[in-house]
Amino acid sequence: MSSKLSDFLRKWMLVLSMLLGVGIYLFLRFVPGFGQAELTYSLIAKESQPFLVGIMLFLQFNVTAPSDLHVRRWHAEVLSVQALLFAVFTVVTILLPHGELRILSECAMLCFICPTASAAGVITSRIGGSLQQTMAYLLLSDIMATLLIPLVVPLINPQEGLSYFGLLWSVSKRVFSMLVLPCILAWTIRYTLPKVQKWFASFVNYAFYVWGIALLFAISLATRSLVLSHSPFYMAFLIGLVALACCIGQFLLGRRIARRYGHSISITAGQTFGQKNTGFLIWLGINYMTPITSVAGGLYSIWQNLVNSWELQHYKSKNS
Repeated sequence: MSSKLSDFLRKWMLVLSMLLGVGIYLFLRFVPGFGQAELTYSLIAKESQPFLVGIMLFLQFNVTAPSDLHVRRWHAEVLSVQALLFAVFTVVTILLPHGELRILSECAMLCFICPTASAAGVITSRIGGSLQQTMAYLLLSDIMATLLIPLVVPLINPQEGLSYFGLLWSVSKRVFSMLVLPCILAWTIRYTLPKVQKWFASFVNYAFYVWGIALLFAISLATRSLVLSHSPFYMAFLIGLVALACCIGQFLLGRRIARRYGHSISITAGQTFGQKNTGFLIWLGINYMTPITSVAGGLYSIWQNLVNSWELQHYKSKNS
């Protein structure tokens, strides 16, 4: 890849991915004659997400040894705040009668418990944070979400035959396939084929471009979720405000909690707390919560990537 093209993509990848993600889906959806193409594209976007996420995680785990994944004090502090906020909004949701306010509280609840995005390390390492500590928090947040979600979902949205262990198994399968398998593969290669591991390590920067493709598909799916929800404009607007408040709040809160540990850790904590696996949020909303709450995942995806865009540009201008 030429240096000019590489510089262009590094600068504009996020914006291009978001614009293309929205534009491609809306074109296929609303231009006559592309109905089947829209279904095919959406299926490809959906089915490719685990594969692209797996590649990103494999490349990141490939340069992260198990000994690098130390649990730090700031991990416990941020996780505790995340769990507390989730618990507060869970109680609020249970106490509220069924209606619009309860839906908005559900959206906030999901935004807080949603585990860290698989691409968090890609962005964090580009703005002066720690890849290794990001990957450690990624594992911890997935474990916490896997254990807490099955406890709460039956209280919020009771379903016949839905048990803690059944939901635990459902969530665990999703987490295992998207997180644990790339980790096991990367570390198996590290300790059995060190030359191959070094070769893969030379491609770690390509995780950024894989993230760009994954982001394009994710934004398309987020747009699809919003269009198909058929929710009233004012409700979508309110959900968007909730997602925006949760997004900015978590980025800022993460930074503030870890500020005393140094600038690099503050950046890392902000990214790990603020960047969410919105595909997981959408899946959880559609399958186990009030379906319209999945819109929060799509809108959160847009907000967090706008924040990332600002952070990348700010870091580049500050260090140029």
